[in-house]
Amino acid sequence: MRKIYSALAWIIAGGVVVQAAAIAFAFGGVLNRVSNGDVVDKALLESGGAGGSGELGFWIHGIVGGVVLPLLAVALLVVSLFVRTRGARLWAAITLGLVALQVTLGFSITDVPYLGLIHGANALAIVVAAVVAALRVRRMSRAAKESMVSKPDATGSSDATGPQEASSDAVSA
Repeated sequence: MRKIYSALAWIIAGGVVVQAAAIAFAFGGVLNRVSNGDVVDKALLESGGAGGSGELGFWIHGIVGGVVLPLLAVALLVVSLFVRTRGARLWAAITLGLVALQVTLGFSITDVPYLGLIHGANALAIVVAAVVAALRVRRMSRAAKESMVSKPDATGSSDATGPQEASSDAVSA
C-alpha cells in the first residue's frame, strides 16, 4: 500500500506540472492569435475557437484539474487509511484540501479574476504537499526496514524475516 500511496502522490505532483504546461500552451495560442491581428472577445470564447493552436491546452487544463486530480486526491486519502506510516493521513488530507480549494478557485476566477493569483500559488502548495506525502512514506518505509535489519530476534540473529515482517506482509496483502 505504501507504493500505491507514494505513486498516487507523485502522480498528483506531476499532474500539477501538466496543468501548468497546459495553461501556458493555451494562453500561448491565444497570444499567437492576438499577435496575428485576431480579436479575442466573448463571441470567440463562446464559439470554442479561442485558443487557436493552443486550444487543446484549455481542455487539458480543465479535465486534469477538474476531474483527474480531484479523483487522485480522494484515492490518495482512501489509500492513506491503509498505510501504516505516521503522517500519511495528514498529508493526504492536506493534499485533498488544497486540491478542493484549487478547483473552487479555478471555477471562481471568471467572477473574481484576482483569485488567479491564489490559484497559481495554491498549485505550488499542492506540489509541495504531494511531494512531502510521497517522500515521507518512502523515508518511513526505509527507516522501518533498517530497524528490522538491526534488531536481533529472540534467537540473537539479526535476520529481517522475523514475525514483524510476516505480519506486515499479511496486512498489505
